[in-house]
Amino acid sequence: MGVIDEGAIGLQFRDLAGELNERQLRLWAASEARRCGWGGIAAVARASGLSETTIRKGLRDLEAEPLEGGRVRRRGGGRKRLTEKDATLLRDLERLVDADGRGDPQLPLKWTAKSARRLAEGLRELGHEVSARTVYRLLRRLGYSLQANAKTREGASHPDRDAQFRHINQQVGRALAQGRPAISVDTKKKELVGDFKAVGRELRPTGQPIPVRVHDFRDPELGKAIPYGVYDLAEDEGFVSVGITNDTAQFSVASIRGWWKHLGRERYPDTSELTITADCGGSNGYRTRLWKTELQQLADETGLEITVCHFPPGTSKWNKIEHRLFSFISQNWRGKPLVSHEVIVNLIGATSTRTGLDVYAQLDQREYPKGVKVTDEQLAAVNLQGHDFHPEWNYTIKPSR
Repeated sequence: MGVIDEGAIGLQFRDLAGELNERQLRLWAASEARRCGWGGIAAVARASGLSETTIRKGLRDLEAEPLEGGRVRRRGGGRKRLTEKDATLLRDLERLVDADGRGDPQLPLKWTAKSARRLAEGLRELGHEVSARTVYRLLRRLGYSLQANAKTREGASHPDRDAQFRHINQQVGRALAQGRPAISVDTKKKELVGDFKAVGRELRPTGQPIPVRVHDFRDPELGKAIPYGVYDLAEDEGFVSVGITNDTAQFSVASIRGWWKHLGRERYPDTSELTITADCGGSNGYRTRLWKTELQQLADETGLEITVCHFPPGTSKWNKIEHRLFSFISQNWRGKPLVSHEVIVNLIGATSTRTGLDVYAQLDQREYPKGVKVTDEQLAAVNLQGHDFHPEWNYTIKPSR
């Protein structure tokens, strides 16, 4: 026979590879090798990439009895599944994946992140011979996939949670119906100032991302930014004071004071009352003494009766400011490194929505020290009247004079 045309064999193999099953390809390769004569097995192997062992097996298949209809291998042929040879493999894999839930201190991966590689190492420690790739395939078979944490647990619900929501709605609804201001307040997540990686993405020329630092270590010169927001429920208007020192009750009330001075007083010139909804913890928490003494000072300065309603424990996500102000600020600065306080203030101030949200922002560079103590006498001097329903959560502070 003449020179074997390996190029033609390779081309034929590529044409057939996607159409034939494992057995059919093996038989075709064996048939080609037999047609080529001496040296045909090696030639077909080089041209197709199949092993010579596979081609020799195909030659034996050509001589054997045909298989039952539709089968690729004879019964019992092929390698046995690893799980058939190792009966405890799947059970131990599930134990490792769910080690935290099962609480077994003897499992080797209880306190580690669980990747396929780690799980394979853990299984080998338990006496199994398995690779990371096999572990990944077994996990898919068991119904596992990569999952992020989901914020769904709110902790134990307070028995009066729904009743408190109704009370808040009544207080706010009454204020809005009478043309009085009702504001939602809270502190947004603190941000590091500097050329750090920003959450999210924005459109830029391909291949030209903004270069940022590798590590997110606080820059002692640039410091941090603490945005405290005031959201006017009636006007769909936000005011954000960006602090640079500490998130304290003094800073919180100073931010509300800034809103009243720059926006509220002009928006509500005839009002004598202000309604505030706030979380139950943090710098504006219902147990924070300094929050109440600072509100007393604000009431005395402005002449306003200040009614405060706190959300029940574990329900801060229902605070209106989270959905109507902070979420849009986060969208507006996504993918943008917050390289300076000026940039942060400008990005906050540029936030708007198609439904009409306007946002105003200012930088507050004053010092707000931690650990300011309020004595029993100072707290007793606050002109505070608790409501009939949960007076610790709902109260009105009136001017002292």
